[in-house]
Amino acid sequence: MLKLKAKSLKIEAGKAIVILHRDDAEELSVHMSDRVLISCGKKSITAILDLSDDGIGKGHIGLFDEARKDIGAKEGSIVKVKVAEKPASVQFIKKKLDGSELNSKEMEAIVKDVVNENLSDVELSTFVAASYIRGYSMNETAALTNAIVNIGEHIDFGDHVVDKHCIGGVAANRTTMLVVPIVASAGLKMPKTSSRSITSPAGTADTMEVLCPVNHSVKKIQSIVKSSGGCIVWTGAVNLAPADDKIIRVRHPLSLDPQGMLLASIMAKKKSVGSDYVVIDIPVGKGAKIGDINTGKDLAHKFIELGDKIGIKVDCIVTDGSAPIGNGIGPALEAKDVLNALKGEGSKELVDKSCDIAGKLFEMVGKAKEGKGREMAIEILRSGKADKKMREIIKAQGGNPKIKPDDIKIGPEKVDVKSKGTGKIKHIDNKTISRIAKTAGAPKDKSAGIYKYVNVGQEVHIGDVLYTIYAKSKEKLKEALEIASKTPGVDLGGVILEEIE
Repeated sequence: MLKLKAKSLKIEAGKAIVILHRDDAEELSVHMSDRVLISCGKKSITAILDLSDDGIGKGHIGLFDEARKDIGAKEGSIVKVKVAEKPASVQFIKKKLDGSELNSKEMEAIVKDVVNENLSDVELSTFVAASYIRGYSMNETAALTNAIVNIGEHIDFGDHVVDKHCIGGVAANRTTMLVVPIVASAGLKMPKTSSRSITSPAGTADTMEVLCPVNHSVKKIQSIVKSSGGCIVWTGAVNLAPADDKIIRVRHPLSLDPQGMLLASIMAKKKSVGSDYVVIDIPVGKGAKIGDINTGKDLAHKFIELGDKIGIKVDCIVTDGSAPIGNGIGPALEAKDVLNALKGEGSKELVDKSCDIAGKLFEMVGKAKEGKGREMAIEILRSGKADKKMREIIKAQGGNPKIKPDDIKIGPEKVDVKSKGTGKIKHIDNKTISRIAKTAGAPKDKSAGIYKYVNVGQEVHIGDVLYTIYAKSKEKLKEALEIASKTPGVDLGGVILEEIE
């Protein structure tokens, strides 16, 4: 054991990390990323070790804010330091890396250590990599799902709670903002927790935030659902699945998306809000996350099987993900699109897909006979009930229920991207379109993005406007236009034509 003087670094690290001079570390026989038990007075914690040659002097210990606060140390306080044992979950991670199957207790131990920040970045990254390389059995996937749920918060909305989820990869796919009011209009409970953008120009929470606040406490969410039947709130505002959020932060920069983790990530959040019936939207096609129909169907079977294991009735729809679903791409433009669609105007693709999903939920819960759910959803939308319900939800979440599409501000700088050829539109690339919208400033700047005027199969001529780019500044607009103009000829900014001679 060493007794060292505390030095406050006045920096947040996101977890308990301390720094020792290399000479002190050598005396203690510890190395970079090892764990040390630190204590000050009666408080003690386990921290991850970093090393310094000259930033931290010998006889001192550098404390990042989390570690300093946890042990109540002040500048110059005496901190006792000794070697700490590695958590048992490190051995379980190695077991997975070796190709063995983890049981529920082992998976829960790993998840607990993820949440409690007991794993180093290397160990957590190894867990994700091992899951990607070795894959999961369905029992492991169910074990991970239940572990994530058990360690986070739960929200009880009673019985017959419905939900939906899209695995992503498609621009302007704001079906949630139509499905929730359609379904809630029929008397069902749909407490939808949605994410913000990770790699796209907008997440559902980003778009809903244009219309009303989405950061609400558990108590407030329960109140909103009780009064309105549904909500569309940000998942990150509540502690539903903290382990999943931490794992995602590792998966994203590594571009690793282990299928077992994908399934567990989605279904854990559904179970956390007590969902009884869930429809999973699996977009398939060129440019989508899933490239072919067979892979999409296989994933659908696994969602259904996992649902059976954790007590949720799941159905899946494999949809066309080869092009953006709505017209607006970017929070404000997507919000305008949604309000128009609720009035029976705007994107036909967005309305059709939303009614397919809502109809499937109606059939699952027995509100409609098999094959008749879509008709019920269309009728609710045409009647104006869904629009009225959406405004009720907006008001309950603290927004203006009288908001109109034209009230939503969009970027003051704009430019039309026009066709340089004549032909039928063969493909609209999600990735390119999303990249242009993000370069224009979305989602950070909610007013930025793209509004498209064309769809796959439509005939266009030279000079026809394909879409308009909106931005807050001329500089952002110029950068976005440069991307749209990079490929000359008939392949322009993600819109690919099949030329007509």
